Amino acid sequence: MKRLSGDEIRCLFLEYFRRQDHRIVRSSSLIPQNDPTLLFTNAGMVQFKEVFTGKDELPFRRAASCQKCVRAGGKHNDLENVGRTSRHHTFFEMLGNFSFGDYFKEKAIDYCWDLLVNEFGLPAERLYATVYEEDEEAFFLWQKLAGLPEERIFRLGEKDNFWAMGDTGPCGPCSEIVIDQGEEVGCRSPECRVGCNCDRFLELWNLVFMQYERSADGRIRPLPRPSIDTGAGLERLTAVLQGVKSNFECDLLFPLISRMEELADRRYGEDPVGDVSLRVIADHARAVTFLLADGVMPSNESRGYVLRRILRRALRHGMMLGLERPFLYQMVGTVVDIMSGPYPELEDKRETISRLTLHEEERFMHTLRNGLPLAEEELREARESGKGILPGDKVFRLYDTYGVPFDLLAEMAREMGVSLDEEGFQREMEEQRRRSRSSGHLEATIPGLELEAPAHASSQFIGYETLSGEGTVRALLQDGKPVEEAEAPAEVEIVLDRTPFYAESGGQVGDRGWITWEGGKAEVLDTTSPVRGVTLHRCRIKRGKVRREEKVSCQVDEELRQSTACHHTATHILHAVLRQVLGDHVRQSGSLVAPDRLRFDFSHFAPLQERELERVEELANQHIRSNLTLQIEERPLEEALASGAMAIFGERYGERVRVVTIPGVSKELCGGTHVRATGELGLFKLVGEEGVAAGIRRIEAVAGREGWRRIKEEEGLIQAAADRLKARPSELLSRLDKLMQSLKDQEAALNRMQEYIALQKREELLRQKVVIEGIEVVWGRVDCLGPRELRRLSDLIRDKMQGGAVVLASSTDDRVHWVVSTSGSAASRLHAGRLVREVAEITDGKGGGRAELGEGSGRDPGKIDRALTSVPALVKRMLGGKEGDVDSGGIG
Repeated sequence: MKRLSGDEIRCLFLEYFRRQDHRIVRSSSLIPQNDPTLLFTNAGMVQFKEVFTGKDELPFRRAASCQKCVRAGGKHNDLENVGRTSRHHTFFEMLGNFSFGDYFKEKAIDYCWDLLVNEFGLPAERLYATVYEEDEEAFFLWQKLAGLPEERIFRLGEKDNFWAMGDTGPCGPCSEIVIDQGEEVGCRSPECRVGCNCDRFLELWNLVFMQYERSADGRIRPLPRPSIDTGAGLERLTAVLQGVKSNFECDLLFPLISRMEELADRRYGEDPVGDVSLRVIADHARAVTFLLADGVMPSNESRGYVLRRILRRALRHGMMLGLERPFLYQMVGTVVDIMSGPYPELEDKRETISRLTLHEEERFMHTLRNGLPLAEEELREARESGKGILPGDKVFRLYDTYGVPFDLLAEMAREMGVSLDEEGFQREMEEQRRRSRSSGHLEATIPGLELEAPAHASSQFIGYETLSGEGTVRALLQDGKPVEEAEAPAEVEIVLDRTPFYAESGGQVGDRGWITWEGGKAEVLDTTSPVRGVTLHRCRIKRGKVRREEKVSCQVDEELRQSTACHHTATHILHAVLRQVLGDHVRQSGSLVAPDRLRFDFSHFAPLQERELERVEELANQHIRSNLTLQIEERPLEEALASGAMAIFGERYGERVRVVTIPGVSKELCGGTHVRATGELGLFKLVGEEGVAAGIRRIEAVAGREGWRRIKEEEGLIQAAADRLKARPSELLSRLDKLMQSLKDQEAALNRMQEYIALQKREELLRQKVVIEGIEVVWGRVDCLGPRELRRLSDLIRDKMQGGAVVLASSTDDRVHWVVSTSGSAASRLHAGRLVREVAEITDGKGGGRAELGEGSGRDPGKIDRALTSVPALVKRMLGGKEGDVDSGGIG
């Protein structure tokens, strides 16, 4: 058996199939293109799915690849097993060879045996095969081609040896090659054989004989061309050829464990629990690095949520190893060092991936600083209570108040032998959603438009070349229903066979303008495309009557189209400049292109600094001043992508696409309208920048005429401000500085006065303190103080007491503020958070907090005195004494 490195195995595999006339195909992205059924690319065949189903054609019939894959989320989810077994991974590489209607079972089996035995040198006597129980042909071929005796070929059922990618899609019988690793790594059961769950008999390579496609109704029909899809995990094959018993000990992964040994000052193999954490981090560091490199950003939904979950799971295991500071970002460099040979994009994005990882680590560690210890305390209490279940309201509080993710809490609970009340948690979540809806968030619905797209109703778009044209009315809709005619002043939707009106798409708003016909005229209010191939003109008829098959003339509003085109070209420039200034991780995640502005949502982990915004605006205007002529052409999708054109994630593209190039600036797939040269924009001006979701920023900007109008508007505001201050615009800043200094001086004087009053009030209250059950207690009312000032007074009083409690109330603007603080021995006997809850409830409010400090509020100031009168009795009860005896008089 040859001892080969992981890199050598990858190269030898691909070179072998190159010699067998296979096209070597580069790994596709971890984000499946045009496949909404998958979160991530999870097998080598994903990029060929349309080929296997006969929906697409390739210029070759044989292919081989080494595909990067992620299995975490959805049907194929290995996340919970990672680190606990020697074989499971979130990220892995899958070696595969494919036949698209070319060779079938015989060649596939022959290639597999030849490569494993003759090229890699695996001992034939240790190899076994499995086949689908009804696949006689495969059974015979293993005997014929590999010389395997019957006793080393195992027939297994549909669960093990009938492959399907999902509930629907390509499927067929499969056959696996298995290696016997020896009794010492097995379960040592007398019943141990191929198919046992232990590690002795290890599946190396799966050959799928793709003969069928399963439809949504469960029926199976033959594929147009029987094909071959095979998959062999590179990590598993490398471990076998390197003679190690775990994937984590092969040279693709062990350097990551070694790096973690350095960071955590641990030694692999000394502690089984610590070893799990080291394996988890080694695996997750690869997944995080590759997902970020492919443009997935941490978020709270879809792929971004899975990435965040993987990253946070790694961080928690780092904390279990004693790491209290970010560390995963330091693993990125090691991943890149190992993997950048076959995946050079990692090297290009090394710094960006590291920065994104560090930012997410810091964000999560800040969240968990209070949350994790509290979660551990709650779980410990649940275990020690004997019930062994954490109630749903407590799970929700940890999630909602302290930011502990449910899946992380579930994993902690499993480790401590505690269950979570998931049903109760979901009830709390639903209640929160209900409260959100009832507090002013209205759910809007848009009536659906039922419209099919028969060939006679399709619309040819001519608006790239002209803003006017002739057409024929193919359909009329009024209130969503087809009609034969409509007259003024009705609002209708008109479908034309040819139109220069651009339909809303790709973030660009629809065109407006006019449609005229003999004896009539309609204003086009908006243009949409609710069905692929159909352009719908929403119109208000101004004059006359329009009928189906009417000949009409169209005129797009030229000024609005030009302004929209300016903002669309400006959007491309902005996208390119953001990537230049911030890094290649910037990806468009949404946009609006309108005549009066543009809005651009993009992936980035932090608010933009002032200098970054200035640089973005400066570079954009440089490109405008260069007056670069745009190049627009139509090309096959694969050719366009190979040329470096950027596709927008989530957009669906046809076989031929439109490529918009701004020379030296950007190249994007885009169906929108643009100016001829960047100089037509005139200028570009940023209007605002904000966060709209975790990891997503938004920029608003204007260009062209709107940019000029915005500048004049801001000049007017500056002049108005200067007039108010009776100053010239150039004197505005110095005048504001003086005003602010004056305000600061007055605030300082006010603070000194408040401090003096607080000290006087402290002495007054201290003279009236009482002793209850051995604890000094002060309570009183100090109106016109806000929560901050009330806390300050509480601190001043507490500092003068030896192990006492302070209860203060204040009324401002018809609101009640409560502060309760304890110190010294009182803190261990009297819980401030519980006491403030009691008094706040009397004033129709709520409160809570820690043992040393509690705060609350109320809605009824008229009940403050009654609440204060109850303080001695409440304190007495909470201290466990009898209500009544107090060592001196209280405060009214």
